[in-house]
Amino acid sequence: MGVFEDRAFVAALIRQVLISRMCVREAILNFPRDTEDKSIHAAYHALVHYEADEDLRNRDSLYREEQDDYLEFLSNILERGEDIPENIIQNYEKYYVCANILHEKSTKGFFKGFLKFLNINDN
Repeated sequence: MGVFEDRAFVAALIRQVLISRMCVREAILNFPRDTEDKSIHAAYHALVHYEADEDLRNRDSLYREEQDDYLEFLSNILERGEDIPENIIQNYEKYYVCANILHEKSTKGFFKGFLKFLNINDN
């Protein structure tokens, strides 16, 4: 798939999470593998935070609504094939070098994952 198709696919995954038809873990496991697309990486981190904030979301309905709106905003951008705004990407990059998106199920994918585990840049 190309960048546009990958982004549209991730947008659909986010929507499935928002309507409770898919859990975050399942959505993340279905992300395009080995992508270098920073917009998809940002969406990945947004979903991880969505799940990590489950307790807060249950206690604070305003927070839940804002987080849902944020994910909907990201999915709308991705669905159009556009880049997520740079300030959002940079905000995640302050804390994460990259997303832990799965690698292809191949020898090359195995070694990419292994090098990431060892914290060795494979470029």
